Amino acid sequence: MIYSFGSSEDEGLEKDSGAVPEKEVRNMKKLFALVLTVCMLCGCAAMADNTITWEEVAPTVEAGGVTGDWYTFSQIAVQLFIPTGLNPAQVDDANYIGYFQSEDGTSAVAVLYVNVEGMDLDTYISKLPEVGAENIEAGTVNGLPCATYELPANGTMNIAFTTEAGYILEVVVGPVKDDVEKLAASVILASVMPYEE
Repeated sequence: MIYSFGSSEDEGLEKDSGAVPEKEVRNMKKLFALVLTVCMLCGCAAMADNTITWEEVAPTVEAGGVTGDWYTFSQIAVQLFIPTGLNPAQVDDANYIGYFQSEDGTSAVAVLYVNVEGMDLDTYISKLPEVGAENIEAGTVNGLPCATYELPANGTMNIAFTTEAGYILEVVVGPVKDDVEKLAASVILASVMPYEE
């Protein structure tokens, strides 16, 4: 199912999300561990050149019974997959165009659209160590050039894309405290792709 965030003139989400029981969230984490371990083992060749597509990840996610919804951000023509258990939430910050969190508030996915005054991706990557970023890698996700990195001080995994409008689209997943959460975050980050109506 696909849900859509409104344009800058029409903010809002077209989904009425219900709460997910804690047991379902725990089961999701266990399932992610199994599914994503297989995915990592099978996908090593595809990831060797830092290029990945959702088509490579989706069959394993589906085979493992991982459920979720696709969310679109019409103002930037991008969509991403959010697993069941992470629900839309409001954040009072103009840079956030989407925010999802677990019912207990311990896990979150933030989608930010930040004006970097035309900075290109290479320049952005060169500045990441200044904010404590580690494991920085340039690559391509679903045809979009990007940078992936971790911010250990925040416990997050991040992916950043530059846009023609001189902005950075950034998806932040956290906290990422263990391998299961790291693999779950990887699936979310691997789902970011262009959206065409």
